[in-house]
Amino acid sequence: MASNIRLFVEENLQTGIDLEIKASQFHYLKNVMRLAIGAEVTLFNGRDGEYLAEITDSGKHSMTVKLMKQSRPQSDDPDIWLIFAPIKKSRLDMIAEKATELGVAKLVPVITDHTKVERVKTDRLRANAIEAAEQCRRLTVPEITEPMPLQKLLDNWEVTRRLLVMDETTVEDGDAGVSMATLGKSKDGQACDAILIGPEGGFSASELDLLGNLPFVTKVSLGGRILRAETAALAALTLWQELIGEIYK
Repeated sequence: MASNIRLFVEENLQTGIDLEIKASQFHYLKNVMRLAIGAEVTLFNGRDGEYLAEITDSGKHSMTVKLMKQSRPQSDDPDIWLIFAPIKKSRLDMIAEKATELGVAKLVPVITDHTKVERVKTDRLRANAIEAAEQCRRLTVPEITEPMPLQKLLDNWEVTRRLLVMDETTVEDGDAGVSMATLGKSKDGQACDAILIGPEGGFSASELDLLGNLPFVTKVSLGGRILRAETAALAALTLWQELIGEIYK
């Protein structure tokens, strides 16, 4: 049985090898969780599955663990990206944490015409994503890209990936829009999509025109209410999971 304490590590994992745990992870195991020699922890790296490890040595600044056995093989997550305009720090932390729990493969901050927060600390987002992956028993940590202008993102888009744009103007115009429930899977039947959430002030008219003329874009409505950015992101991801059947696995 795997330990309830999980750590994400960068090193390759294999039964029988020793790993040194240092810095903040060492502090967490020794001073927060009060683990000593003989205690068990679970390690994963996003590539080699999950391994049960035992603490075999503990010093002042590091401890050594031996990998005893693989507790779960590596598995692939659905290939879903969350693209979002940055918002205030605490709410951005929430997006990174909850999107990781909901299985996002990639987090992509984009700068739009109405984006008010343009500086994004991607190392902070990654730390939040790692902690969420550790706690929710996920085997991978989502990739997090540096912020980029929306136009640059669209110019380099792979047209085989469907872009689902959460468009609040369908609510304002009294248009029901396309709902997730009626959307259906992508044409090739694969779970290969991206969800785009706009800024607090919504997309500009020129951005909506641009998006509306792209063949890989589908504008989607989340219902009759105007949602905050983080609420829209999590609602869209949850509905997408239901769409592909992931939520019932």
